[in-house]
Amino acid sequence: MRVTPVGLLPAIDDDTLADLAQLQAGMTHGHPTALAAAELTAYAVKILARDDASLADVPSRLRARCLEQRLVYRDDWLGDLWERPGATTPDEYIARGWDECLAALDRLDAALVAPDREADPCDATGAGWVAEEALATGLLCALLFPDDPVDALGRAAMTSGDSDSIACLTGAFLGAAHGMDAWPDGWADRIEYADQLAALGRAWD
Repeated sequence: MRVTPVGLLPAIDDDTLADLAQLQAGMTHGHPTALAAAELTAYAVKILARDDASLADVPSRLRARCLEQRLVYRDDWLGDLWERPGATTPDEYIARGWDECLAALDRLDAALVAPDREADPCDATGAGWVAEEALATGLLCALLFPDDPVDALGRAAMTSGDSDSIACLTGAFLGAAHGMDAWPDGWADRIEYADQLAALGRAWD
């Protein structure tokens, strides 16, 4: 959930986005699936914020990114991180992460065949305690309510799993897709350090 601002960096290309997202995940989580899921999260925010994709397009775009990057190990940024889990090669290490993300996207696609707004999304795509499940379940909540961000956020916050992470990702995807107009006017006024965040946002833009 911490990686979502990477997708909002202006004029960032996909390789730099991947470098920054994976480095951030590598600092705290080291696991290949955390690296892949972080990149996919930032990539989803980027394509939504730039109107390069609709919410409905995101799962297929993420799947294509998984397949395209499956054997790409970013050694300039990650160094020897691949050696720590006991993998035999950098390619083997990073492929595991992309494969586990693909499996999570499979569960997301299955859930979207017959979407159920009343069911707990965690039952379909996982409780979100690991990165690929948080990504898939956050995206599922967004896709269940693509035109009603407030209800989507409520659904995400009331899941049975890691609900704060899931809701953070759901909000990021819908915010990227709809902009600040997605949220009630009074919400921004209640954000802690809102003035500092607004100043950072203006500088960022």
